[in-house]
Amino acid sequence: MTDIETKAISLALYRHMCHNIVGSENYVKNLRLMNAVRDNLYSDTASTFITSGSFGEGLEMIGSDLDLMYVMKNIEVYEDIKAANNSNVEYVLMETDDVKPGFTQLLVQEQVYSQCQRCKEHNGKHYFSSALFKQWLMRDTDSTVIHGPCLSDKDGRYDNAICLHCRTWISQASHWITRSNNSWPSYNVKQSILKHGVLFVPIGVKGSPKEDIEWRISFSVGEKFLINTFTHTQLICYALLKILLKDVIATYTECEDLLCSYFLKTIMLWISEELPQSIWKPENLIHCLMRCLKRLIYSVDYSICLHYFIPENNLFENKIEGRARRILLDKLYNLHSYGWRCLLFSGQLSNFQVSMWMSPIEPHTLHTIDLAKTVNSKFLDVTYNLTNAFEQDTIVYQRGIHQIISCHQSAQKYLTTYYLSVLCGQYAQNVQLNSSRNSNKHQYKQYKSCLCTVLQNIYHDSVSGWLMLASFFYKVKQYNNALHIIAYSISKCTSEKVCRFMDMSGSHYRFSDLQLFQKTSIVQLWKMMLIDYLKFTRNSRLIPNELQMEVEHRVYRISSIVYAYFLKILCHYHLNNVRQCQDCLRTLQIIIDENYFIEYKKLFHYKSYKILGIALQIVGDSESSQQAFMQSAKIEPNQKYNTSVKRLTFMNSL
Repeated sequence: MTDIETKAISLALYRHMCHNIVGSENYVKNLRLMNAVRDNLYSDTASTFITSGSFGEGLEMIGSDLDLMYVMKNIEVYEDIKAANNSNVEYVLMETDDVKPGFTQLLVQEQVYSQCQRCKEHNGKHYFSSALFKQWLMRDTDSTVIHGPCLSDKDGRYDNAICLHCRTWISQASHWITRSNNSWPSYNVKQSILKHGVLFVPIGVKGSPKEDIEWRISFSVGEKFLINTFTHTQLICYALLKILLKDVIATYTECEDLLCSYFLKTIMLWISEELPQSIWKPENLIHCLMRCLKRLIYSVDYSICLHYFIPENNLFENKIEGRARRILLDKLYNLHSYGWRCLLFSGQLSNFQVSMWMSPIEPHTLHTIDLAKTVNSKFLDVTYNLTNAFEQDTIVYQRGIHQIISCHQSAQKYLTTYYLSVLCGQYAQNVQLNSSRNSNKHQYKQYKSCLCTVLQNIYHDSVSGWLMLASFFYKVKQYNNALHIIAYSISKCTSEKVCRFMDMSGSHYRFSDLQLFQKTSIVQLWKMMLIDYLKFTRNSRLIPNELQMEVEHRVYRISSIVYAYFLKILCHYHLNNVRQCQDCLRTLQIIIDENYFIEYKKLFHYKSYKILGIALQIVGDSESSQQAFMQSAKIEPNQKYNTSVKRLTFMNSL
C-alpha cells in the first residue's frame, strides 16, 4: 500500500472515529470540562473527588465503567515526616525498604491513634493496612465487591478508589523530571504534575508476604494531565488500542486477563515522549497505531513494560510469561500481519468503509453529532452520593454559587448551573413537605424552602424539572397548579426534542444544524432540546404516594412524558374530573404503545406499563390494570427491579 493510500485511509478512519466513537475535539473538551466542574463542585473539606479512567480522560468507551477517586484530606503521606506542618492532618511516613518499586509501606506515627483499627504490626512497627482499609470502607458504603484497589457498586458500573495523597514529588520518580529531551511534555505541564504530587491506592504486590501492608503509588492525576495534552489523533490512537484489546485480543480465552488498558496507556506515554508532536496528525493515524502495536509486541516478546514514571517497575513482571505469553505473542503477530485491517475484527469498527469517509465532515455536522453523543452518555447525570445532611448540601450549593459568580468562562458557568440544578432536584426530595395553608410558621418555612429549591431544578433540561415542580404541587394537594405546569411541560414535548438514549432522526439533525444552535453551548442545548427522565431519590418525599413502593430501596427513573400523563390522571382523579381521567388514560396508552419519547426501551418500557397499571387500578379498572402489570412483568420479570409482580399479588389477595 502506497503512502498516499495509507494517508487517505488514515483520514477516513480518523473521521469515522470522530463521527461514531470518540467524538470531535470539542466534544472531548466539553467532556473534560464537565468532569472538572463536577469534581470541583463536589469536593469538600473531607475529600477531593476526581473522575479518572477513560471517562476522566475524555473517552466514553462501550462497556466501560466509571472510575472515581476520593482523596482523603485528613491523612497525608510524606517521605520526610519533618515536612509535616498541619496539626489538623494525620501524617504517615513512606517506607520503601524491601518493597517493589512503585509500591510502599505506610508507617503510622505513635501519635496517630485514630487509625489503629486499620493498622497491622510488623517487626515491632505499626503500618497502615491496605487490606483493613478497604474492609473498613466496605462497612460505610453500598459497595459489595472489592476490585483491586477499588470498591465496586452492586451493578458493577462504578469503581471507587479511596486514596491517600502526598503533596510532594517522591524520590522513586525523580528521574522523570529531567528524562524527556523533547518538547513533550511541556515545562508547564511538568510543573503542574510535580505540584500535585502522587496518590496511594490500597493494594499491595500480589503474592508478597507483606501484601496487606503495601500500597501502590498512583500517578493517575499526572497521567490525566499528560493525556489532556494529547492531540486528537493521539487520543484516537489510544482509543483504537483500547478497542483492539477489548473487542479482539481479550476475546481469546488464553489472553483474556493478560493485558489491561493501563499497559496500553503506558506504551502510549512512552511513544508520545519519543515522537515529536508534529507526527500525530490525522493522515498519520495508521502509521502511529501500527507503531504502538509493534511496541506492544516487543514488550510482550521480552516480557518487559516499564512504568512510565518509575521505570524500575516492570509492569509485566510475573504477569506475561510462559505458555500464556507465547499464545498472546502469536495472536499479536497475527493481528499485526493484517495491518490496519486488524481493526475490522472489532464489532465497533466492522462497518468501517473507507469510501464513506473520504470527504471531510462539516463542522456543523460534528456539532450535531456531539449533541447526540452527549445525550446518549450513560454518565451524563452522574452526581456523587453525598449525605442527605442539610449542612453538606448547603456547602455544595454555596460553592456552586461562588463558582458561577467568580468564574469568567461562560461554559464553566453553564455547567455549574446544570449540576446545581440536578443537585437541587435531589435535595428537594429530602425536605419534609407541609401544605402552605398550615398556620405553623416552621411548616410554612419548610414549604417555601422546598418550593424555592424545586424551582432551581428547572435549568438542566426542558421538561423534567418542571414535572418535579408539578409533583411538588401534587404532594401539597394544589392540583390545579400541578395541572397548569403539567400542561406546560407536555406542550414542550415536540418532535424536534430529544430524550436520553434515543437515535436522532434526520429532522433532529436538520434542526440542530441551524446556525442558531451552532453557537450555543451544550448545556444551553440541553435546556432547549433535551427531555430528560424523572429521577426520584430513595425514599423521595416528592414522589406521589401511589409510587412510594418504587423508592423504598433504590433510585427510581421514569420517562418524563409517561410521568406527566400519570400525574395528570392523579390530579383529575382527586378533582373528580372523570372524563378528563379517561381521556388521559387513553392518551397514556397510545404513548406507551407507540414508544413516544420512551427510549432506553427495556428500562423505561416495563416501567411505563407498570405506571399504566397503577393508573388503571386507581380509577377502578382492575382487569385492565392486571393486564398492564402482566405486560410489565413479561418485559422485566426480575422482581428485584420490577414491583409489578408484587402489585399483582396484592390485587389477587384482595
